[in-house]
Amino acid sequence: MKIKKIEFPAASILSQGKEKFDYADSFEGELEGNGQDFDIAQIGKAFFTSGPKWGKKMFAFRNKVVKLFGLKTGGETDAVKETDNFTCEVGERVGLFKIFSKTSNEIVIGEDDKHLDFRVSLLFDKNRSEKDENSLTISTAVKFHNWLGVLYFLPVRPFHKLIVRLC
Repeated sequence: MKIKKIEFPAASILSQGKEKFDYADSFEGELEGNGQDFDIAQIGKAFFTSGPKWGKKMFAFRNKVVKLFGLKTGGETDAVKETDNFTCEVGERVGLFKIFSKTSNEIVIGEDDKHLDFRVSLLFDKNRSEKDENSLTISTAVKFHNWLGVLYFLPVRPFHKLIVRLC
């Protein structure tokens, strides 16, 4: 699947408050299985169960380090096991991530913490052109609360971009 960086999508729920974020990015790719009727909950579940193994190891390492600073980890649970009963409803949690919003074609997940708030939008666009193609746009928005948030995001940013492209 070819992933490309795009402008923040106006169709996203997050675009309404985009100017309030300190960082925002969006990446789009075609979904495999064209012609298949995807459900937004399936896409949400795939988000939590896919990704490179080294990314999961880095997230586990991140949880150990940030716990020392009193930040949220979500490490008390196994996110993959949690997806067995995942229905993708607003307020539901998988690991560190909380479902903030859900429509028929978008899920917004994220977390609020003392150093920063972040949101990730999974925006599914079915057959958006005359071609029979489905696309998924993953957009991330971050609001820093203090210098710790800025400092925290410095090493996270390059890995974030890499992992999003591999999802």
